Order: sequence, then structure tokens, then C-alpha cells
Amino acid sequence: MDPDACARLRAARVAANLSLREVSRRVGISASMLSQIENGHAQPSVATLYALVSTLSLSLDELLTGNPSHGNRPVAPIVTADDRATLVMDTGVTWERLTPGPDPMVDALLVTYPPGSSSSSGGGLMSHAGREYGFLLSGRLTVHLGFDTFVIEAGSSVSFPQDAPPAAAFPGWISGEADDRPERSG
Repeated sequence: MDPDACARLRAARVAANLSLREVSRRVGISASMLSQIENGHAQPSVATLYALVSTLSLSLDELLTGNPSHGNRPVAPIVTADDRATLVMDTGVTWERLTPGPDPMVDALLVTYPPGSSSSSGGGLMSHAGREYGFLLSGRLTVHLGFDTFVIEAGSSVSFPQDAPPAAAFPGWISGEADDRPERSG
């Protein structure tokens, strides 16, 4: 996570008048781990990041940019690959915002899962407000939704409601595939 996002997490915690111990208790991590995340010495898992932004009443846009989700949209409608706000999780999963600024209706993200990675380093399931949509560009993806497991292939899509705690894991490549890009869902 970039240093500014780490600082925004800390600022949100302080503004909410919450101690390291209280937030870490609510999120399910140690106070030491939260301190390391806030100081940029550790990367949160996807599950931990969801829990942190939920606990601190932040949107992903606020975390990425520092701008409230209800702010004015930028004039330019194009976001180049170099201009995307990006977060890298402890599991290697990368989130890139696809919109030029905050959008109160949706968090449009390109989420990249390298082979062997998962949405949670501890294997825990998570849930959050909203609905998830994903499209697999290449490879094979194992998706765990609650107690159900699905394996999807390139060109397949997935969607699920907020009350289905998702976790995604990547068992590897389809044999014979020459593409060495990580598998993506977003």
C-alpha cells in the first residue's frame, strides 16, 4: 500500500477517536500488525483491508485518493495504466481503480491475482457491502463462495451478493497456455 494510503488509515482511526487496540480487536488482527500497516511496514490482506475500511467507515476511493466518495468527478474521463491508483496486498493481490475519481455508485477495480495467491492470507472468508462482479481473462480460477466452490476458466464471469463471503484462490495455470500474465478478476 502506498505511504499516503497508510497515513489515511491512521488519520481515519485517529479522527474516529479509536485506539490501535480497539480497531485491531474489531478487525481481528494484532495492534502491532495494525501499527505496521499504518506505518507502511506491512501490507494488509484483502480481508484485513475490507475489515479496516468498513470499521473506519472509509470507501476504497477515500483510501486510495483521500477524496470522499461524494466529491466532484474529475473532468478527464480517461485513466491510463500509469495513472491508476493502486494497492498491493500482502498476498500479492493488486487492486487498481479504473475510474478517474471517486464514484459513489461503484468501486470499479481491476483486481489481479498472481498464480497461487488468494484474497486472504489466513484463508478466512470476508464480506462487505455491495455486489461483486468478475471476469477471468486467462488461466483458471477457484472461487469459494460460502461453502460452495467453483472453478472457472478464461472468458467466464462470476457475480455474487454482499452476503456471500468470498475468497478466491488460484491453483495454477492451464497446461499449454503460453500467456504468463497473472490471472485477473475485477
